[in-house]
Amino acid sequence: MSTAPTAGRLVADDVSLRYGERAIATDLSVAVPDGSFTVIVGPNACGKSTLLRAFARLLKPSAGRVLLDGEQIGGLPSKELARRLGLLPQSSTAPDGITVADLVARGRYPHQGLFRQWSREDERVVAESMAATDVAALADRYVDELSGGQRQRVWLAMAIAQQTSLLLLDEPTTFLDIAHQIEVLDLCARLHQEQGRTLVAVLHDLNQAARYATHLIAMRDGAVVAEGPPSEIVTAELVERVFDLPCQVIEDPQTGTPLVVPMAPKHAAVRR
Repeated sequence: MSTAPTAGRLVADDVSLRYGERAIATDLSVAVPDGSFTVIVGPNACGKSTLLRAFARLLKPSAGRVLLDGEQIGGLPSKELARRLGLLPQSSTAPDGITVADLVARGRYPHQGLFRQWSREDERVVAESMAATDVAALADRYVDELSGGQRQRVWLAMAIAQQTSLLLLDEPTTFLDIAHQIEVLDLCARLHQEQGRTLVAVLHDLNQAARYATHLIAMRDGAVVAEGPPSEIVTAELVERVFDLPCQVIEDPQTGTPLVVPMAPKHAAVRR
């Protein structure tokens, strides 16, 4: 059994995660550093999205605890949890006929109550969230008529409108073309750098993870293989151990972060 990490507001403490009879992770312990842009990477079915679901209270551990600010996350009232932790799920479906402004406004739900209804403060936060994600000009458009990249920014605006200091993003770039992937990740980086939010994202692209993350968690077979700043842990040995991919790791000429270059097959013809 591993030693449970203690640093960080969001902690998995010796958790075991499973779907029915299928075990995904056993005795898994990991902490998200405060103020970090943490990215979880690993091969398909390694447990990275499952871990994020446990962090978001969408999956209850069969053993162990998930802690938020030292409290077991399972015991927190739903609205209180939603005021402290936001989630952008892997696939989101908007109600038919809802506008961008109305969808983003739903992010204010955790702040509503019997004695606190819609206010000028809510209006301000929604407007700022749409401006931050560059969707203000789309406010009156229907969500279902937008492009994939636009819809993803709208969902992110809704998560921002919750005004949580912790934000979880499950594969936020899935189904987006490369330009929209970079657009979304640049926005996430700004949220982290300019607003001081702690972000936790699951990404498939290791080079994107190495470029944007301040803290990287590499998983395989339900276990953490390595974690730390990308510049310290991303090596050819780690990539082969986690992904079974022979490669060379060089410095990204734009950012100075690790850049993974797969090795060419020995039988591949050399093009001239």
